[in-house]
Amino acid sequence: MIKKVLIANRGEIALRIVRACNELGIKTLAVYSQADEQSLHVQLADEAICIGPPPSNQSYLKGDRIIAAAEIADVDAIHPGYGFLAENADFAEQCEKCNIKFIGPSSDAIINFGDKARAREMAVKAKVPVIPGSDGVVNNDKDALAVAKKIGFPVIIKAVAGGGGKGMRTAHNAVAFKKEYTNARNEAENAFGNGEVYIEKFLEAPRHIEIQLLGDQYGNVIHLGERDCSVQRRHQKLVEEAPSPFINDDTRKKMGRDAVKLAKSVKYEGAGTVEFLVDGDGNYYFIEMNTRIQVEHGVTEEVTGIDLVKEQLLIASGKKLSYEQKEVKILRHAIECRVCAEDPARNFAPCPGMIDLYYSPGGHGVRIDSHCYGGYAIPPNYDSMIAKVITFGRTRELALDRMDRALGEYLIRGINTNISFARAIIRDPEFRKGKATTKFIEEFFDRVPKSLYTQD
Repeated sequence: MIKKVLIANRGEIALRIVRACNELGIKTLAVYSQADEQSLHVQLADEAICIGPPPSNQSYLKGDRIIAAAEIADVDAIHPGYGFLAENADFAEQCEKCNIKFIGPSSDAIINFGDKARAREMAVKAKVPVIPGSDGVVNNDKDALAVAKKIGFPVIIKAVAGGGGKGMRTAHNAVAFKKEYTNARNEAENAFGNGEVYIEKFLEAPRHIEIQLLGDQYGNVIHLGERDCSVQRRHQKLVEEAPSPFINDDTRKKMGRDAVKLAKSVKYEGAGTVEFLVDGDGNYYFIEMNTRIQVEHGVTEEVTGIDLVKEQLLIASGKKLSYEQKEVKILRHAIECRVCAEDPARNFAPCPGMIDLYYSPGGHGVRIDSHCYGGYAIPPNYDSMIAKVITFGRTRELALDRMDRALGEYLIRGINTNISFARAIIRDPEFRKGKATTKFIEEFFDRVPKSLYTQD
């Protein structure tokens, strides 16, 4: 069993890992930037080491400093959380070479799935449905335009190393294509140091459905059902729920089987998520695989009763999966809203600063994952998400009502947040009916008065 873990992350996910380790009797080492000295996970970990100044490229993205801290503190393993180095194959390989267990898949698996064009090829080989598109990378605009015309407009141009919506552009006709192709390549190069792109048919208003997986070192892989992540703004997820109110049981089973089949084809180890787009007729298509724990993993934990972070730690310790597929049951409905330090009245601009008053909601069916507290200063250097509100109940309606109630109880003073915006989504009639597609937010802005989601 792993005895000591370095947590190579910050915020709520770092705190989540500390708690899971504590329950398993595993010692923890927090690494932190100078901006995070007062963060809750730093206070609750057994040990803590500062690894640099506030900018992430001088701290949380410095793999050599993290490895040095691991060697100084004599840890057995490193948990990368999500973001930062979680899907960095070079860092995973560096851990392997230093005989430190990287809590996640092998560096080879990260390389294969981190390149979206290669991941698509792997899905085709495993006979998992994919969206019509290019056969791998397209390296010049002339060839790219020929592919786009063959597929048929509209098309979407995607960075092979993409994430968070960067390096992703849509072209609705041949006239606009060259400009969008160039923009996508430039944005990808600036964001990821890799300007390669590929092309897919653009689905106008699909659902974004993802399947949660767990795999061990012995070739066993199970899925834990799906999450519906269709409510997005600028390709960033805002609301997630499980099970999806849209797909039926037959589609659910097929998607789960295909996700497992893909993971088994590469002997996948750890937690991972296979993401699909589902069209209005229920046809689903593989788009990518995330080789890490997801922000929204708590939704799956609440509907299945399975602790995903604990499973990650047990798998990394060489244990077999704690569950067989037949033991995984969807017990209830769960919904998550991301709470961010941002101002909806100013186009959702980030709002770092000091929290003067902090009161989180509670009661039956409410879970809060957050590292914040009254007197905590939110630094300006990182993602603006400061909490996740997860509510659950026997039915979707009950989970929604609890979310409405919980968001109404949440008090954060001193900074602006998107709580009123999240509550407006939960109360929206179209969302309540389960009709949300990836165009939901765009349509929401058209029909909902700004005053409903910008007031305190």
